[in-house]
Amino acid sequence: MRALFGLLARWPLLALHALGWCAGWGVWLASPTYRRRWCEHTHWVGLRGRARWASIGAAGQQVFELPRLWFGPSVRVGWEGAAHIEAALAQRRGVLFLTPHLGCFEVTPRAYAERFGSPGVAGAAHGAPITVLYRPARRPALDALLRQARQRPGMAAAPTTLAGVRQLMQALRRGEAVGLLPDQVPPQGLGVWAPFFGRPAYTMTLAARLAQQPGVQVLLAWGQRLPWGRGYVVHVQPWAQVMDEPLAPDPVEAATQINRAMERLIRRCPEQYLWGYARYKSPRALG
Repeated sequence: MRALFGLLARWPLLALHALGWCAGWGVWLASPTYRRRWCEHTHWVGLRGRARWASIGAAGQQVFELPRLWFGPSVRVGWEGAAHIEAALAQRRGVLFLTPHLGCFEVTPRAYAERFGSPGVAGAAHGAPITVLYRPARRPALDALLRQARQRPGMAAAPTTLAGVRQLMQALRRGEAVGLLPDQVPPQGLGVWAPFFGRPAYTMTLAARLAQQPGVQVLLAWGQRLPWGRGYVVHVQPWAQVMDEPLAPDPVEAATQINRAMERLIRRCPEQYLWGYARYKSPRALG
């Protein structure tokens, strides 16, 4: 698998996106379960027209761009809202990035690490690395590949375990950055049921716990995939720009607020959200 990823990593981004678009439609046509879930989710939120159908190919693009992002040369990344990161890092406090399954969510921490993660890099005078949460793969070979892909200068990975949570907490206390996907379904016992686009969804409580640590600043971020292989734009906004209320102390209310914030990001570019993701499934057992 590493050899295949190494080969694809040398492909132009345009070619990978074209192949991914075809693969996205191939999976949609071949898998009744996936297609049924995609239809249900897009119908429920009222997604219609070009944006709805474009999301099928975009899901495949998200997969096929990974080799280039993980093991290939740097891709072109623009920024909208980088000044919010600079202002947050200037305070020497922890920064929490919340990113939905929208666009290229793998490019966001990588772009941050390249620009802000190491001292001496342009715009990275503070050298605040970012630690991202990831779910370990069950197959050892695949898990090793994922860990290798998510370990680079200015960027570290924390598994979805108690040790990984401690790693995130320690990073925030050091004034570093942490990134996670709050619309990812956590294991049983690590979340609460909260509305997401008006339907009960098992939602992690970890995002709110991290956000409510003393001094932590919350930024909402997502990586927009540009057409014709032209790269990406990372959009960054402070919590207060998207939500007009602070996070509540109650876990269910806080999870509801975070879900609502993710909804507002998703509605800005619904054609790049993973509508086929099993967001409303029952959580798996912990362990």
